[in-house]
Amino acid sequence: MARARLLFHSKRIFDDGAIMELKLWLVPRPVEGSRHDLKYSLFYGREGERLVGYDNEAGKGDHRHYLGREEPYRFLSLEQLVSDFRADVEALRGVER
Repeated sequence: MARARLLFHSKRIFDDGAIMELKLWLVPRPVEGSRHDLKYSLFYGREGERLVGYDNEAGKGDHRHYLGREEPYRFLSLEQLVSDFRADVEALRGVER
């Protein structure tokens, strides 16, 4: 049986203690609720506190967490996913694009 294969993992801890972590796997079949062969978990927050998150857990499919709200996310491409996540993080950090 084929298994998920980790494609990318990056973790950054900012000077103020905030954490940004991105994990991406290639899966043998789409996660229930998604239509692509990627499993992902993108996190920004602090220890025990998620401020921004994008993931596609089984049953929920692609979705976004932002300041305590959860909403569906329309996955178009890996590049767009990372761009959207980074834009949310930069907005919270007060970084101008």
